[in-house]
Amino acid sequence: MYVTIDTSALIAVIGNEKSKQGIIEATSGCSLYAPSSVHWEVGNALSAMFKRGCSTIELARSALAAYREIPIKFIDISLEHTLDISHALNIYAYDAYLIQCAQQTSTSLLTLDKALKITAEKMGIHVLEIKS
Repeated sequence: MYVTIDTSALIAVIGNEKSKQGIIEATSGCSLYAPSSVHWEVGNALSAMFKRGCSTIELARSALAAYREIPIKFIDISLEHTLDISHALNIYAYDAYLIQCAQQTSTSLLTLDKALKITAEKMGIHVLEIKS
């Protein structure tokens, strides 16, 4: 099985959040896809933790090392199509990248972002439910 994974789920895993085990169970035996933007979003999420005083450079480096161990196939996404999706759904491009990736690869989406989940389901994308 193939799954498109978003940054919220990746950060939960590499940050050892309580949903980590459910995400691991949901993706066990799966191949993971993500738009190329997720790679940079992980860095942005880690830097945001610095700004909030929630992380140290040592913790961030440890999380980054864990992230690098996750086998993800990054998918190139059309910016033109992203703009169409973003405009039609009134969403940010980052969410449109994930929706487009799931559509393009015909995969379910794994996200912890409630707004993205609702939007994806409206677009006919199956969203994996995670046990906390």
